Amino acid sequence: MCLYNDRKAVCADLKKIYGAVNLDDAEYAKEEFREKWDKKYPNIIKSWDKNWAELTTFFEYPQEIRKIIYTTNAVEGYHRMVRKFTKSKSIFPTDDSIRKVIYMSVKEISKKWTMPVRDWGLAYAQFAIYFEDRFAA
Repeated sequence: MCLYNDRKAVCADLKKIYGAVNLDDAEYAKEEFREKWDKKYPNIIKSWDKNWAELTTFFEYPQEIRKIIYTTNAVEGYHRMVRKFTKSKSIFPTDDSIRKVIYMSVKEISKKWTMPVRDWGLAYAQFAIYFEDRFAA
């Protein structure tokens, strides 16, 4: 965790790492982050160092695929909308009752999903290249 006053600056500097063009630039941005923030927030850089191999695997893919991989807005929006439907109920008497509420919420939520993913055509083409064995013609 970081102080509220530092949050925007820390996030902007972290974005330079995961938003880098390639792995070399990401490593450079990580070192810049380390120089600037390591004394104040050593746990952040320790976490990045510890998980660096896993965090940077998406640099193996082109920018179009990476954008889809690390963007969680759709998932977060979906969860937020499901919570809207479930928070009004304090108790669900059976497992089936919560399944039904979630099913009905998904039906309602899907009516609002009309915007396509930005640059989906480019991403789809890259997915077809990198994962051709998983694509059905």
